[in-house]
Order: sequence, then structure tokens, then C-alpha cells
Amino acid sequence: MSEGKPGTLFRTLSRARVWVALQFGLTLLLILLGLAWTRLPDRHFWQVALLLLAPFVLTISALELQAGTVCAFAEDDGRRVKLVWGAITLLVWIAIGWAAWVLLDWCDDQIPLWAGYLNSKASAQAKATLFTYQHIVRWLTMLEWFLRWIVVPAKLIPFAAASAQWGLRLPWRRIVRLLWNWRWWLGVVLAALAGVWLPGEFFKGTPSGTVSAQVGIEGLKLAAAYLLAVGSWVMLLGWWAVLFSRPEKPPAEEALVAVPVLAGPPDRKLKARAPLPPEE
Repeated sequence: MSEGKPGTLFRTLSRARVWVALQFGLTLLLILLGLAWTRLPDRHFWQVALLLLAPFVLTISALELQAGTVCAFAEDDGRRVKLVWGAITLLVWIAIGWAAWVLLDWCDDQIPLWAGYLNSKASAQAKATLFTYQHIVRWLTMLEWFLRWIVVPAKLIPFAAASAQWGLRLPWRRIVRLLWNWRWWLGVVLAALAGVWLPGEFFKGTPSGTVSAQVGIEGLKLAAAYLLAVGSWVMLLGWWAVLFSRPEKPPAEEALVAVPVLAGPPDRKLKARAPLPPEE
């Protein structure tokens, strides 16, 4: 696979078109089942058992969907560990991402306090022009969004996707090489803008019109937001597969050079072949 070619990305998506379709269809089904689970009654024993079992089944299904998609995108089909084991290893990276998410939530709550402190340290002229409280809050909010939706996913997705194929025996060199690839970061930025920022813009503003018109418009917004979010996620996984499968180039000093088998020194008195010991 050649690096950075859009055609290669589309060939990768086409090769796994069944899993791409499952990403759009099965994800929606899992979301609907999750919403239905929140409304299950608990009057009978079987209802209580279903309440306890449903989250486990939904979680495993969602993890296998992601692991199966990653393995389908891989050039070697990712057949290194079983699908279930690859899906379970994703829980490690989900836990790390959840911890980072909690930390960023705490930082989000501290933004007003930090903005007030930084504003108090600025000069009187800076407080009235550049370093106003509103400006500092906006900058810190943008920084927190950048960390939440770009930095953390860009660092965790390569490890999580690789573990879906290799389990816990990860190809660390290939992952580190990908993390230093600017094309990967560009893909994460585009996916975050298309899948997170743009859908958020749909729901800004006050709805107007009749009730039926508002319901229809909100439904279209939800559908568009869903398609953008899932589509960006699928494209990002495909882009990871394209960059991750690029063969590693050997160093220049280790590059192999084709040499004739009987090639020897220019001196005709010397022979290319090694002398054989005399027979006893």
C-alpha cells in the first residue's frame, strides 16, 4: 500500500464494505436497544435478569463491531487473534480514554477559575483588550476541546486498533512511527471537525416554525449528525489501516544491493571462489 493516496483509502473501505455497512446499521440498532434497555420494567425475575444481561451483550457487540471493522480493513485481514479476544483488549484502551475524559471534565469545570486567575495577573491594559475574562475562557475551552477530541483520540486509536489485531502483543515500533506521521494527525483533525464540531453546529440556535416542522427539522439534524459521526469514524479507521500497513523502509546503510554471485576483485590473479582444501 502506498502512503497517503485517497484511492488506497477507498480501496480499503471497499474491501471491507460489509463491515462499513454494519457500522452504520448495527451502531444505530445498538443505540436503539440501549435506549430500550433504559425503559425496561423490573417487576418480574426475567425482567431483572434482562436488565443485568443486556448491558453485557450490548457492550460485547459494540466491541466486536469495532474490532471486526479494524481487522477487515487490515491487509492481512488481521487474523492474528480471535475476534472476541481482540474486542476484549479494547477495554484496556477504553479505560484509559475514560480516565483522560474524566480528567478533562475536571479541567472543564476549572476553566472559569483559571480564567479569572490569569485575568487577574494581566496588566490593566491587557485586561481591557486582549486578555479579557471572556477571551481567556474561550481560549481555554478551545484548548480543552483540542485535547479531548484530537490529542487523546490520536494517541489512543492506534494502540486500540492494533490490539484488535494483535491482542496485547503490540507492534510498538509501527505504532510509534504512526504517531509521528503528520498525515495521521491531519486525518484525526478532519475527522474531529466533521464528526464532532460540525454536528454540534446543527443544534445551535432557537428552533422556529410549527411543532411538526420543528420535529421534522430536528429529525433531519439528528440523521445528518449520525451519518457524519459514523462516517468520520469509519474514514478515520480506514485511514489508520492505510498508514499502518505502509512497509517500513530499511536504513540506508542496511539496504541490500544486488551483487553477482561470482563477482570478485578486479585483479585477475585472484579468483572469486574460495580455494578448496587438498584431498587427503
